[in-house]
Amino acid sequence: MASRTDNIASNLNLANFSKATELKNRIWFTVGALIVFRFLSFVPLPGVNPLILESLYEQTRGGILDIFNTFSGGSLERMSLIALGVMPYITASIVVQLAASLHPALGALKKEGETGRKKLNQYTRYGAVLLTAVQGWFIASGLEAYAASSGLQAVVNPGMLFRVGAVISLIGGTMFLLWLGEQITSRGIGNGTSLIIMAGIVAQMPTFMANLFEGGRSGSVGPVTIVGLVVLLIALILFICFMERATRRLLIQYPKRASQNGMMQADRSHLPLKINTAGVIPPIFASSLLLLPLTITQFAGNSVSPDSTVGGVIVTLNQYLAHGKPLYMALYALGIIFFCFFYTAVVFNPEETADNLKRNGGFIPGIRPGKSTATYLDYVLTRITVIGAIYITIVCVIPEYFIAQTGMNMMFLGGTSLLIVVNVTVDTITQIQSHLLAHQYGDLIKKAKLKGRMR
Repeated sequence: MASRTDNIASNLNLANFSKATELKNRIWFTVGALIVFRFLSFVPLPGVNPLILESLYEQTRGGILDIFNTFSGGSLERMSLIALGVMPYITASIVVQLAASLHPALGALKKEGETGRKKLNQYTRYGAVLLTAVQGWFIASGLEAYAASSGLQAVVNPGMLFRVGAVISLIGGTMFLLWLGEQITSRGIGNGTSLIIMAGIVAQMPTFMANLFEGGRSGSVGPVTIVGLVVLLIALILFICFMERATRRLLIQYPKRASQNGMMQADRSHLPLKINTAGVIPPIFASSLLLLPLTITQFAGNSVSPDSTVGGVIVTLNQYLAHGKPLYMALYALGIIFFCFFYTAVVFNPEETADNLKRNGGFIPGIRPGKSTATYLDYVLTRITVIGAIYITIVCVIPEYFIAQTGMNMMFLGGTSLLIVVNVTVDTITQIQSHLLAHQYGDLIKKAKLKGRMR
């Protein structure tokens, strides 16, 4: 264990990093692309007054718009060209994955390898364009209606021309972000789409920290609250790092084969099953479904009288589904648990895995190949998903409770945001380490060839 730790430390030292020219170029390209993303978040849509829009957005806080605003780095709050970010693409990707698991034709494409993957990716792009157009139209129409009802004219020239221009601008912004993410993936370091989402979340951290310490200086936020928040964040980050790397490794045995010295030797490998197979999808789905009624009631609240029956229902929904309320917390936890099991069943097919093992001659010791293996895999996956669901629920509910108790607006430090930031950071560091290892092995091969020529 010590030698492995020393090896990792040596791979990450500054000497190896300074020699890896390609890795440095990739990192600089990634940083430059993320800077372009941040610049675009401050370019407003044509025909929108940003100053009026800021005060208008303050009236709708607490709904689903906060989630989109967090993932887009505040672009929705400023109604920039990339106000929707890459969320339409993420939603379309999830829908295509679900459809591929349920529809036989799409499922066959999924099994075709690289060709099928490109075809599904093309369908995902079409879906992203469609979702962006629909969401952009509703945002433009809702912006006009809500601005008129509240007396704040955020749109300079309302009408069909503004709506069409807003839809085209938002589609162009989202498609540019997807292209930028692809460039980061191919020419930079890490997954481009994930890094763009993480950059949007992290970009709001300086503002929050400044407000937090300003609150501590003015006395509105107590020192105990500040210390408690720091300790909570560190504990949650460490907990997420541990659980995201945790796997259940199933031993896979292969038939005996002749080795180089003529001996019969059995091959062994392991099938890793992640504790959190569903990733960050469950909290995103659960919070979106819960906050959607609240967002609708906020937009409809100004046009409906509170004394009417509909107005009374709206007021009741806003009271019971607000952040930190017992009903909201209970439904949020139940939604996370449900989507953990649901999405795990979608992304992992025990029967397909069992068939692949049987086709390659592999089997789990003590379990018969075929249907018995599929049943055993389903049994193990269900048990570890229980642990994963509890873990996701704890990570997501504790920050929500802290937000409700302190009254601070720290949406970007919620459970979903923390999961994204930690996962993307760990994956990026892993890729950097892989590049350093490849560079180190390349140097060793060059030295070996040079010594061979000298001899």
